[in-house]
Amino acid sequence: MPMRRLDASAPDFDARLRALTAWEEEYDQAVNTAVQGIIADVASRGDAALLEYTARFDALEVSAAAQLEVPQARLAAALEAIPAEARAALETAAARIREYHQHQLQESWRYTDAAGNLLGQQITALSSAGIYVPGGKASYPSSVLMNALPAQVAGVEQIVMVVPAPHGELNELVLAAAHIAGVHRVFTIGGAQAVAALAYGTQSVPAVDKIVGPGNIYVATAKRMVFGRVGIDMIAGPSEILVICDGSTDPDWVAMDLFSQAEHDENAQSILLCPDADYLDAVAASIERLLPTMERADIIRASLTGRGAMILTASLADAVAISNRLAPEHLELSVQDPEALLPTIRHAGAIFMGPWTSEALGDYCAGPNHVLPTAGSARFFSPLGVYDFQKRSSVIMCSDAGVQALGKVASTLARGESLTAHARAAELRLKD
Repeated sequence: MPMRRLDASAPDFDARLRALTAWEEEYDQAVNTAVQGIIADVASRGDAALLEYTARFDALEVSAAAQLEVPQARLAAALEAIPAEARAALETAAARIREYHQHQLQESWRYTDAAGNLLGQQITALSSAGIYVPGGKASYPSSVLMNALPAQVAGVEQIVMVVPAPHGELNELVLAAAHIAGVHRVFTIGGAQAVAALAYGTQSVPAVDKIVGPGNIYVATAKRMVFGRVGIDMIAGPSEILVICDGSTDPDWVAMDLFSQAEHDENAQSILLCPDADYLDAVAASIERLLPTMERADIIRASLTGRGAMILTASLADAVAISNRLAPEHLELSVQDPEALLPTIRHAGAIFMGPWTSEALGDYCAGPNHVLPTAGSARFFSPLGVYDFQKRSSVIMCSDAGVQALGKVASTLARGESLTAHARAAELRLKD
């Protein structure tokens, strides 16, 4: 399989790297128009529209929207019904994810300045959050845990999950994960109509403050359109992994780590950076040998040939510089001394340290969140976390003495902006 090879010292390297990593979600006017109509319809007609779209797109017909809600008893029953090994895995992963995110909790703070003015920041949780979970043939219990548990840790009062159930089929692992993660309400709806319901509310589905979670192009488009009325986490592109190797890791391990992202879909991107050309040859040989053993071999092959690359670099420092340019979603530092490289990493969604740390562990059970920025947005976005479900309010309480000084400053600045009422509001509190 011809996986693209690049040499970082080649004159055309920058151009080839830009072409390789360029990704812009294709704008589809038909999808855009359809989603606009669905959102407007759900916002206007509520449950009636929701029932029609669920019947049309998911072949799930019910007489009342209340029938789309999954009772808590059903979630508990799913947890009891799944195999013991699966339950133990979910509970272990949930405990680790919860423990990690508890370290992210922000606390309110305040201080008093020299004039006796009290200033600070009040931290509060969102009142409600909506979790979108893909359904149908796919089963993503890990997505339930990663999206719901940070909200639970933050103290969100109502966590509402939506998950499509084509022909009424529900995945037991997903329901069990919802029970473990403390989801308060679950509705069997999906697509743009589910996003609209969470944003505007219907007679049966409550409106929420923020919508998080992955979905197809209709879901992503809907999230873009409702942003502003509600918060959203991010608009994610195809999954990515970038591996920096010093040549000491078993080539089979690295090949499989590249596969782990390539198997998501044909647009996923897997890149290997290494200063050792012989090692790149060894990984290429591992790829050729291992690929036929993979269940999703066709998808992996299309991903690696279409968007994957092995890049020969002058040094590990050169590899880090390229990585920082790309700001990858997942970055593996598969080197003997990852701590030496860590301070030089500026942009990455998640950093996996050392040859023993496969990205797959982060996807499921290490503890940190697997909802990560893609397409270079790690330059300015962070992983989903507790902070996404908390708000910050400024706290200001002026003393008598403090307002005498601050009032004059505010008055001067307000009059400079021709905002007389602002100035007078400050001046009325002055004693001279």
